[in-house]
Amino acid sequence: MTQPTFIDFYILLPFTILVAWACLLLLVDIFIPRTLKWLTALLAAAGLAGTLIVSISQFGKSSTGFSGMAVLDGFSTFANVLLLISGLFGIALAYGYAERMKIQRGEYYTLLLFSVSGMMLMAQAGDLIIVFLALELLSIPLYVLAAISRKPESEEAGVKYFLLGAFATGFVVYGTALVFGATGTTSLAGIFLIASTTPTSLLLTIGAALLLVGFGFKVAAVPFHMWTPDVYQGAPTSVTAFMSSGAKIAGFVALMRVFATAFPSISADMTNIFWALSALTMIVGNFVAISQTNIKRMLAYSSIAHAGYILMAFVPYGNKDVVATSVAAGLFYLMAYVFTNFGAWAVVMTLEKAEGKGLEIADYAGLAKKYPALAVAMTVFMLSFIGFPPTLGMVGKFYLFRAALEGGFNGLALIGVFTSLVSAYYYLRVVVNMYMREGDPVAEREPGLAFTTTVAAVATVALSLAPQWLFLLASNAILK
Repeated sequence: MTQPTFIDFYILLPFTILVAWACLLLLVDIFIPRTLKWLTALLAAAGLAGTLIVSISQFGKSSTGFSGMAVLDGFSTFANVLLLISGLFGIALAYGYAERMKIQRGEYYTLLLFSVSGMMLMAQAGDLIIVFLALELLSIPLYVLAAISRKPESEEAGVKYFLLGAFATGFVVYGTALVFGATGTTSLAGIFLIASTTPTSLLLTIGAALLLVGFGFKVAAVPFHMWTPDVYQGAPTSVTAFMSSGAKIAGFVALMRVFATAFPSISADMTNIFWALSALTMIVGNFVAISQTNIKRMLAYSSIAHAGYILMAFVPYGNKDVVATSVAAGLFYLMAYVFTNFGAWAVVMTLEKAEGKGLEIADYAGLAKKYPALAVAMTVFMLSFIGFPPTLGMVGKFYLFRAALEGGFNGLALIGVFTSLVSAYYYLRVVVNMYMREGDPVAEREPGLAFTTTVAAVATVALSLAPQWLFLLASNAILK
């Protein structure tokens, strides 16, 4: 490897800034008294905001660094911006919630910054070794955050997430080893070059399948989803909200980059696997969600179902005429999911009380009468999850279905439409409780929750009215 240059460091500048800021914050927090932890949260948000500005300034730039191990392109920049926005929402939700639940700790915000930095490194990985390192950097802080409340259900969530996450990481390492054995390199560009100029190797296909298992765990695709409901329910809700968006974005951008960049030559073998994963994930996620009475478990299965929708667009990744549209549709839907998901979790946290009270769907009865603005916001988020206009979810699903149809997977698109209709049952059940049932819910008044709910609701509706420029931005996020 050659000596690092200025270009190398510029490529990873946002990642470097965030890691340095997180390390500094870890030291500064020692001197911040318990009563002033809002200052730690503010400093963490400032670090994310500064990094976001730097990332936005990199739009239009394209280069590789560290001998091809790190990549800067439109794809990574788009993903980094989404991840940093997720981090800002995560902090906005966390402070008031942590105070109310008496789990306020300065290390919460530092761990969140380290996790976001790992997600960003995942988006810029040009080598399977970097993918592995990024996966560990984003996952280990999430294991700790899931158990940070030190309650039995939280500790159980942390242990489950850690054990199954470590198991899934083992698949990534083993897959990387097999790919290296088949090609002699872990560079994504090098794998593509060798795989496209030599006969297809069974070892390479098995290695790619094992990598898919690891990514499938991160995005909660069936059958690698079993951890999701228990971890989402047991973890502090602010952690669940961040995890359900950030980890999903990171998992999908890694999956898209690795398979679209390194494995187009084995798409004939992988297409059927992607098809089955997508169909199973949509079906299982939506049908099991119907029976849930706890809002956190319902949103957990909802998250699983949406992973299936995104996978649907990526099934034809080996088709050169469709792959650009597929990736753009996936990125656009991830953006729509960020706003909708954080908004929905903000409403959940607004009604949540200590000891798990306020988390049943029945607890939303009477919300429209007592808190009409909150009920309207939750209605917007539920309709966006369904794909009902005028919401970003509707536009996002349109692009996903179009990508599947252009790839020739009409049956899969029909499954997507059918399961979307099924999802209307459990999403609208929340709306029915809010508007058509009598109850006396009590909402918490916290600035962070109000800010997140308002911004997410407005963005979900307003951006859907003129989505072309956003899709154009996603379309320019071309994988190099």
